[in-house]
Amino acid sequence: MVEQLTDGIKVSVETRFESTFYRDYKMRYVFSYIVTIENTTKDPVQLTSRHWEINDALNTTEIVDGDGVIGEKPIILPGKKHIYGSNCMLLSPFGAMKGYYIMVNLTGTRRFRVMIPSFKLSQTSAMN
Repeated sequence: MVEQLTDGIKVSVETRFESTFYRDYKMRYVFSYIVTIENTTKDPVQLTSRHWEINDALNTTEIVDGDGVIGEKPIILPGKKHIYGSNCMLLSPFGAMKGYYIMVNLTGTRRFRVMIPSFKLSQTSAMN
């Protein structure tokens, strides 16, 4: 697990290799990840958008921008957490992801960026 604290918002990520399959005559590697976003501030915050940079061992980078996470724009109260899971596919058995969330402090309407720490994606059997 990796963790990072930005402006009182702690982001933790756990990853797991899921499977492989062929599509369009290419091997795909599927990884899942669980993100925990914890609000350690005194104010409620809302996650409004996300930015991901997904890299694989073949020097391929995919940029993903969008509203909220998994179709939601969660409000996270002080001392509470929001946990969600998602997945990604790579063309290689190794890669990494990083990014940021755009949050709004609902007490003062201040928008700010919360960093998502870089985390590795690896097919464990490919490491031997």
